[in-house]
Amino acid sequence: MGYAFKLQKVLTMKENEKHQAAGEYNEAVRRFEEVAEKLYHFLKQKEQYEEIHKQKLQSGLSIQEIRHFQQFISNLERTIHHYQLLVMQAREQMHRKQMKLTELNIEVKKYEKMKEKYIQAAFDAERTAENKWMDEISIQRFVHRGD
Repeated sequence: MGYAFKLQKVLTMKENEKHQAAGEYNEAVRRFEEVAEKLYHFLKQKEQYEEIHKQKLQSGLSIQEIRHFQQFISNLERTIHHYQLLVMQAREQMHRKQMKLTELNIEVKKYEKMKEKYIQAAFDAERTAENKWMDEISIQRFVHRGD
């Protein structure tokens, strides 16, 4: 027998919120990974250019080339700093989305537990009523047999 849980609409709404929050969290993770990858790329690029510059210094460089390199590294460091900030922001946003998702998971579980208890109580009440009815039938049969 189907039991109508009084808070089914609330449970459905919370489940929808949870699915939306999961999507937002996944998007935040994707964004974090994307920004972190770019930061890694720029850090790797800086490391490679510094190594190349170090090798060229061994063989000798003109002042123009040294200035060009310093300017390039300075711009690269600004870009790296910018991406470090973006990574921190993306990490913070990912953390907030994860906290929201965790809270919604807990809420959904609470409503699901309430639903389980409600269904169990309804089932128990039905079984009790059925047992009373069976007792009543047994009594009626006993009374009629006794005549």
